[in-house]
Amino acid sequence: MSSSPAEVHPVDQRPPLPKLTLLGLQHMSIMYAGSVAVPLVVGSALKLDAATIALLVNADLLVAGIATLIQAIGIGKLFGVRLPVVAGATFTVVNPMIMIASQYGMQAVYGAMLASGVFGLLIAKPFAKMIRFFPPLVSGTLLVVIGISLLGPGVGLIAGHDTEAPDYARPANIALAFGVIAVIILFTRVLRGFANQIGPLLALVIGLVAAIPMGLVSFKGVADADWFGLASPFHFGPPTFPIAAVLSMCVVMLVTYTESTADLVAVGEITGRPPTDSDLARGLATDGLSAILGGAMNSFPDTAFAQNVGLVRMTGVRSRWVVAMAGGLLVLMGLVPKVGAFVSAVPEPVVGAVAVVMFAMVAVVGVQNLKKVEFSGNHNTFIVAVSFGVGLLPAFSTNRFGSSIFFQHFPSWLQTICGSPITVAAIVAFTLNLLFNHLGKRREPDLLKAP
Repeated sequence: MSSSPAEVHPVDQRPPLPKLTLLGLQHMSIMYAGSVAVPLVVGSALKLDAATIALLVNADLLVAGIATLIQAIGIGKLFGVRLPVVAGATFTVVNPMIMIASQYGMQAVYGAMLASGVFGLLIAKPFAKMIRFFPPLVSGTLLVVIGISLLGPGVGLIAGHDTEAPDYARPANIALAFGVIAVIILFTRVLRGFANQIGPLLALVIGLVAAIPMGLVSFKGVADADWFGLASPFHFGPPTFPIAAVLSMCVVMLVTYTESTADLVAVGEITGRPPTDSDLARGLATDGLSAILGGAMNSFPDTAFAQNVGLVRMTGVRSRWVVAMAGGLLVLMGLVPKVGAFVSAVPEPVVGAVAVVMFAMVAVVGVQNLKKVEFSGNHNTFIVAVSFGVGLLPAFSTNRFGSSIFFQHFPSWLQTICGSPITVAAIVAFTLNLLFNHLGKRREPDLLKAP
């Protein structure tokens, strides 16, 4: 006897095609700026020409779309967490890619990426077994740090990426962003049903329209873009595999897995389908697969995007098929540059306004996780406090472009690990949880006893 529609879990429900398309477009619009920022930053730092940077952007969108489709739909028992997870290029890879390219060339970048993808596939299942060491104490702490640390890039989208630029923090840009946030608040308060679910997308559209008379919108890129474009594999030549480069990218993979684990656990909590060890292993393996695809297609490793986790929480739309639609749209953008150019015409202050709300929602999910933790008569308060304090140090020590400089005088491999506040917080929270809650007999601390 077949299951009635009411018995289908919300994660597996498929909205009608018109709703599916709009909700998928909303997910894609939320993550677009963050995803293409990686190829733009890497391309600019390496002084690549405009055509090559455009090639990197298209490849990035294509691989992100494929990874998103796999995460949502799955491939047998091998890949895909089968939750509403949007994949996008991880910022963790930016500094290592720039350093590797400067020393060994782009062929080494993509050779190291291929090797790290294979490494990721090999360790996905063992890494997933560690999920029991990510209780709400650890996962909640990580999610709060993720949400707070990502507000920095959100500020960059709204105010500008160079604090010393003459037009940094233009009042017009800030006013536009605050106006978009006000629209989101209004729609969340007054709209109901499906209209409420697409409130962030409607706010993006209204922000785009409002930005046109402000001179912040240009569709010239749409006219200049090609209708079809796909970079040939190994555009920069046959890959090479310098040991130092490979080790650096393998460290990036470990960092990516740490971030993805927190996001996958959060999506499971939000949707009411917590991932099992096997689910998590398939989700992480998809990140590894994305590095292999990225190495071959001149792209980047992907991770679960936190802003889309926040969107799931905000809208309550839990269907993985909505995310699959977003993945399909990303693939389309990767193959049809004109589509990507149109979406990229949305001004950064508009995208940033929606993004900061989504990032903050991730932090709120973390707070909700921490509410499940027992803080009386143990060291958990201390663990959270130290994890926040140490983990967020890199986020508050940045250069004029917003890049962390806290560990700038340390070896490059340590910068790769500790340049991300998320990774630092993960290491500290994970270690302290083991030390105080798993290793040896716990002693009740006198200072935290109730009076």
